[in-house]
Amino acid sequence: DPSRFQTLGHMAVAQWDAMLTLMKMLAEAYPQTFALDRDGTVWRWSNLALDLEQAFVYGQSATLPEPPLLYIGRQIQEDVVLLDQRDGALWGDAGLVTFAADWSLRFDVGMSFLQIHGPVPRIHAEGVITRAQSFLMGLHAGQRYRRTNWTLTVDRRLDTATETYPEWGRDRRLLAEGPLDDVGRRLHLRVEVQHLIRLGASGAIMFLIRTYLLPFEEIALVPEWADRLYRVLEE
Repeated sequence: DPSRFQTLGHMAVAQWDAMLTLMKMLAEAYPQTFALDRDGTVWRWSNLALDLEQAFVYGQSATLPEPPLLYIGRQIQEDVVLLDQRDGALWGDAGLVTFAADWSLRFDVGMSFLQIHGPVPRIHAEGVITRAQSFLMGLHAGQRYRRTNWTLTVDRRLDTATETYPEWGRDRRLLAEGPLDDVGRRLHLRVEVQHLIRLGASGAIMFLIRTYLLPFEEIALVPEWADRLYRVLEE
């Protein structure tokens, strides 16, 4: 679905910044699989996992087969969103998101951080998003922050984006109306591990989202997890 990649025109520098940052991170963490070398103005990227070799000149779009964020986004497990900072706020102005949990990048692109989180219950009255935005805008270049987020998903479906709601939305109602024996197997705790990194060259914030799913029947095998989940859901 090509619409899962979205970018506004002014995010070109941030795209290049994000791509090079991710390449450096991958090459450092997994040198047996990834390599990034430089010869003058020419960079060379190697991805043995996907059998990719690419030479490029930073900032020159003609040296890549597709936009930088799309190119590197196909090679990482995480979804990625780039937040621009201007006018005293953060804006979701670019991204490649294939595993959205009840939202749509195609709809949200260009919205402010506060607008994107508009439909989320409770957090506005409690001031969570306003405080989160202030914290993120205070990140310095190269600084990284990690947090987790959770929701519930029926079956092992990673893609619960708004545009595919007709394919998965009814499962929630049918599960609630169906036999209880199905709940432990089909209902999953969905946890997102989110990394936010302030990029140096562009000043944008790169927002990485990796998604994990675990069925309730497996959570129930660990008494501490089962008790914690029950208490959270009860509240």
